Amino acid sequence: MIKTKFYFILLALIGLLSCKTTQLNTTSAPEKGMFKVTILYPNGEGKTFDMDYYEEKHMPMVAGYLGSNLTLYEIDKGVSGRTPQDKAPFLAMGYFYVADIAAYNQAIASNRDAIISDFKNYTNVMPVIQISEIKFTGK
Repeated sequence: MIKTKFYFILLALIGLLSCKTTQLNTTSAPEKGMFKVTILYPNGEGKTFDMDYYEEKHMPMVAGYLGSNLTLYEIDKGVSGRTPQDKAPFLAMGYFYVADIAAYNQAIASNRDAIISDFKNYTNVMPVIQISEIKFTGK
């Protein structure tokens, strides 16, 4: 009986240790001097957006292209505008935080066709991109 419990616990532990995740393994926060790439998907009549696909497929794919240059990424879903009654100006927003903007540009250029051809899988909106330098972080 004790041997059976031991083997069961051992197997459970091995099973837990062998689990893998596609989540970004980082606890880093954005810092001054880093770059923030903002991808905005404007809202409007007839515009569609599949948030599940964006969250589970598209953003992880692009994050993979960015490799170790990527500190973290975020996804926001537009809920409303200035007031709860106002339509959200953007369906979604994605953010990539990177240390080296030249490396980011090279990774995106090398994979541009794959990234752009994936748009049809989650939206009919052409995103607006802004690259910013982080000047301050704090509470």
